[in-house]
Amino acid sequence: MPTPQLAQAQLFPVNSSSLQQPNLQQIWQAMQPELLNQLGTADHAAWVAPLAPHALAGGTLTLVAPSPFMAEYLQRNYVPTLQAALAGQGVTGGKVVVHSGASAVGSLASTGVSAAKAPPAAEHAPATPAIQLGSPLDARYTFQTFVTGKGNQFAFSAAQRVAAEGASAYNPFFLHGGVGLGKTHLMHAIGHAVKAGNPSANILYLTAEQFFYQFIKALKDRAMIGFKDLFRNVDVLLIDDVQFIFGKDATQEEFFHTFNALMQSGKQIILTADKSPHELANNVEERLKSRLGSGLTIEVHAPDGETRHAILQKKAENLGYPVSPEVIGLLATHIASNVRELEGALNRLVAYSRLTGEPLTPDLARSQLADLFRVFNRTITLEDIQKVVADVFNVRVSDMHSPRRSREVARPRQVAMYLAKQLTNKSYPDIGRAFGGRDHTTVIHACEQVNILIPRDPTLAERLQQAQRTLTGR
Repeated sequence: MPTPQLAQAQLFPVNSSSLQQPNLQQIWQAMQPELLNQLGTADHAAWVAPLAPHALAGGTLTLVAPSPFMAEYLQRNYVPTLQAALAGQGVTGGKVVVHSGASAVGSLASTGVSAAKAPPAAEHAPATPAIQLGSPLDARYTFQTFVTGKGNQFAFSAAQRVAAEGASAYNPFFLHGGVGLGKTHLMHAIGHAVKAGNPSANILYLTAEQFFYQFIKALKDRAMIGFKDLFRNVDVLLIDDVQFIFGKDATQEEFFHTFNALMQSGKQIILTADKSPHELANNVEERLKSRLGSGLTIEVHAPDGETRHAILQKKAENLGYPVSPEVIGLLATHIASNVRELEGALNRLVAYSRLTGEPLTPDLARSQLADLFRVFNRTITLEDIQKVVADVFNVRVSDMHSPRRSREVARPRQVAMYLAKQLTNKSYPDIGRAFGGRDHTTVIHACEQVNILIPRDPTLAERLQQAQRTLTGR
């Protein structure tokens, strides 16, 4: 533990031979467990591990980042966390400043204090390490294994056309909807079909999380040229859960330029998200929302009863295990949310029957899936949502329909609209009609506002979670 005198100590360059020099490195190392605890492994590896402690003077710790972007991002978003960790080491004042490469030297020199030679700036790196990016296409996800129904027929037909005609059909092709509805399946199916028709096609599939962390890794490894070239040389780019890219200024900017370059080159872009482009959070630039929505956007809906039966029958065939129509009917009736839950429930029953030797009967299904049935048996209505939210926020149900716009009424109404979109299959116009005949754009605005407020307003987030638990029973 450093002594209090460190706060008034002279500047100690990293490469100094001063007897006090180890204190800087010791303090930085001692801060790491707290930073790791506060940020988590992924964020710590992406943002803190690349930093180098540069100097300590007057209670201010100067850190060097490998790029201007990282320095700016850290200064905006992580300085309070870094300062708290520094203060935890007994450094009076506990200030942290982040610079990039040579800018650290210039900044310190302007104060009249000598500083150690900073690491070279990222843009002057002599070499570009190889970039490893993306994941292979999933062999299970083809057009042949996709079960169609009313909720996904349009998306399926459009996906087949994109695979056959490429960028001349719909570009970008944007699929959105809830989890487990087949968006990723269709994305992979397009990739397989394109590859079958053109084995030399360069197809790149990755999740938004992979895009973000590989972008950060490229910054850290000084390999941005390779990162950019990799994207610009693809024929078909597939990015899953693209909403997770947004909200991060630099990755959003890089994605926008990559997007434009591919579009201008006539390359196909296929994206999935949980929301349509115009529903994405307000921190997504309008120019990007406009670009994302400039092709064909399709919402994939939950499967209807007939489609659920077909999905389960096909899954049973793939498992090579006899499943009676009664069991299939039971599952299709009681689990209506998404394909993933349906298939998971059948996997669970077949595994139990195989391991125990018990026949797969409706009674066995009811016994083994009692927890799932309790969750999915209850149909949540718009009236249920309005009543529960009114109770949680201590307003009247009639306030949900009234024209009043005061905050104490408008905010609960927005939360109810948000939950209506999350917990039911109702469209925006349907929800608007149930809330006093409001326009669908009002409902969209309400959902966007709640999305923005959840991370900023802990009280509202807690009330929303309370209402959701009451409605879903979990």
